[in-house]
Amino acid sequence: MTPSELKDYLDHLIRKNLQISTMIWGSPGIGKSSIVAQIAQEQNIDFVDIRLSQLAPTDLRGLPVAEDGISKWYPPEFLPRAGKGILFLDELNMAPPAMQGVAQQLILDRRVGSYAVPSGWFVWAAGNRKEDRAAVFDMPSPLANRFLHLEVQPDFDSFKAFALETGVHEQIIAFLSFRSSLLHKIDPQQPAWPSPRSWVMGSKLHYAGLDIAPAVGGGTKAEFDAFIKLYETLPDLMPILEGNGDKVPFSSEPSTRYATVIGLTVRAVDANQAYNGFTWLNKVATAEWVQLFAADLFRVMRSRGQMGVLAKLIKKDPALQKFLQDYQQLIGI
Repeated sequence: MTPSELKDYLDHLIRKNLQISTMIWGSPGIGKSSIVAQIAQEQNIDFVDIRLSQLAPTDLRGLPVAEDGISKWYPPEFLPRAGKGILFLDELNMAPPAMQGVAQQLILDRRVGSYAVPSGWFVWAAGNRKEDRAAVFDMPSPLANRFLHLEVQPDFDSFKAFALETGVHEQIIAFLSFRSSLLHKIDPQQPAWPSPRSWVMGSKLHYAGLDIAPAVGGGTKAEFDAFIKLYETLPDLMPILEGNGDKVPFSSEPSTRYATVIGLTVRAVDANQAYNGFTWLNKVATAEWVQLFAADLFRVMRSRGQMGVLAKLIKKDPALQKFLQDYQQLIGI
């Protein structure tokens, strides 16, 4: 499933209060832990992220302490005691077998040593697959059989939705729109390679004027640099957004077209500018480019609380109304 589909599935588990232990499988860097953290934030519940590969069994079980001639286990302070939340056991299958054995008690019995998981908490886990060249251990069959197993794959549309909402650099979004195969490409020969996680890091570097190669790798960086040179050939987008784009042409070069469409989406600061960009593109571009723009634009306008104003402007425009008749699924008005 895609990251968006994974998020929807996990949301339903919480809404229906299905406390079934759940294992999320996927390549490194595609946002498994970020999705779970986002769900906890949106649901306004607590989130405890435990990286099992970095712990010893006593870190999870607790320390044995003698009391009145009896050894009792004192659990660690990071395990939840009350309330509602998600107890997330990350890197489960990277933990050695002894650690997985302790985690198995927590997952299957919702207790370990003298500790019991509070009733309001969901126990979820995540891990990488062997084919991702991760240093993983086999999961014991009894443990695996107690999980729901959800496998998530990298997906550019899911990443683009996240990137537009969180302010990932415009040029990175445009580049990946053009070269989506570089969203996630493991290179076992290099320490740095492109993934959704490393592109977010690369965006921060790019905003700061720093080289993004340490995040995404030298080969990917070279392709990105070549793409950035296209921005020197982009038309000035401000006249378009201000409603004065009649004389501005739409490039015939696909890479420049992607850059233009993403640029208009990101730079439209309000519904009026969004509407101006929409009307210009509808006049100069074919339907597939307008559709690409509309899907991203509506998402951004909704996140900014501007969709209602934009909808009113669109309803007054016969040309845009005709376009939307063919693509009604793009807008909920």
